Amino acid sequence: MTQIPYQILSQRSDFLAANKGTRVARAGFVLLANRNAGKGVRAGITVTKRIGNAVVRNRMKRRFRALLRELLPEHGLPDTDHVLIGREDGIERDFALLREELVAALGRARDGKGDPPRGPRRGKRPPRKHSSAERGKGQAKGGQAGSSVPEPVAP
Repeated sequence: MTQIPYQILSQRSDFLAANKGTRVARAGFVLLANRNAGKGVRAGITVTKRIGNAVVRNRMKRRFRALLRELLPEHGLPDTDHVLIGREDGIERDFALLREELVAALGRARDGKGDPPRGPRRGKRPPRKHSSAERGKGQAKGGQAGSSVPEPVAP
């Protein structure tokens, strides 16, 4: 078995730190590159469940590991954490095309030409103003619970 030319990222804090670095998006993956203060060349892979089932995710991770093993010794950035995040288009993408895209992405990261920072996360809702207990369970939208008979008005 060949020796891996990089260390493997395994701690969540390392992945979160890499998210603060340079981000280069491609059709099949997103590359995050962040300086790691002399810890050497390190790499990690993330493929979420929304990409597919375990078989699909593992196949994608195997392809990414092969790419990193091949390209990081020559094209990787020294003393940098590299994180590949799988995208849906990367599942059936041609391996040679993925290789070309990774070389280009590593070049852009080396030149400091990453994509602009992402905005706030979409889908994140603001906190609720009132709990369901304060609103009253089962109340209609008009604020009246029970029947639709109007309340008597005081004379």
